[in-house]
Amino acid sequence: MKLLFIGDVVGSPGRDMVKEYLPKIKEKYRPHITIINGENAAGGRGITEKIYREFLEWGAQAVTMGNHTWDNREIFEFIDDAKYLVRPGNFPEGTPGEGLKFLKLNQLEIAVINLQARTFMAPLDDPFLKAEELVAEAKKRTPIIFVDFHGEATSEKQAMGWFLDGEVSAVVGTHTHVQTADNRILPNGTAFLSDVGMTGPYDGILGMEKEAVIHRFLTSLPVRFEVPKEGRTILSAVIIEINDQTGKAKKIERLLINEDHPFYH
Repeated sequence: MKLLFIGDVVGSPGRDMVKEYLPKIKEKYRPHITIINGENAAGGRGITEKIYREFLEWGAQAVTMGNHTWDNREIFEFIDDAKYLVRPGNFPEGTPGEGLKFLKLNQLEIAVINLQARTFMAPLDDPFLKAEELVAEAKKRTPIIFVDFHGEATSEKQAMGWFLDGEVSAVVGTHTHVQTADNRILPNGTAFLSDVGMTGPYDGILGMEKEAVIHRFLTSLPVRFEVPKEGRTILSAVIIEINDQTGKAKKIERLLINEDHPFYH
């Protein structure tokens, strides 16, 4: 099985990149499953039902989330009916939505798990204990398990990778919006990448207008961050090859598309 994961889609520039390049990426790499992190897809804050459905129409089979899951209140109206939307599984008991979803691919199934880290982030339930619980549940049905670990600290993401090495097919980090260069197969067969990076404005700062972010650093005053609507764009993704029978990863490859890294068919 070949899996494509597109990182942190930010606002309309990110959505436009997905719409334009996903068909081209699929034509070149032929992934069997495509997953998109969409927690910043609606103006940089949350997601709407329309955007969620667009991602599916454009070729995604699942959409993962993160700390901005609840920023757009419309999500409360559709999350319980969204069969392919995966929010962090370590949100408190009783939170709408689910942190584990199963996708069918012919005779195969893939489990998609979403978790949120705690270092420099909200004090949620322990993601490591929740990971154990969700992985055990997933293994009852399939050895092919993908984990989107949404976190700030590289150390916590690496810890999760080693913690789940040999237990899942892949642990890929999201949230920090800058693609890291540490893609590898861990010793027991789990593909790992600290952060897949973002899909959206290339000349902003983490997808937001750079002037506002710089002003915040210069003054420490409150500033409203907005997604720039015009300018160059970037798409960040990762492609993972997985053994269908064992669930072990065979290859992990980073993908970066921007003006400095043009896409070639």
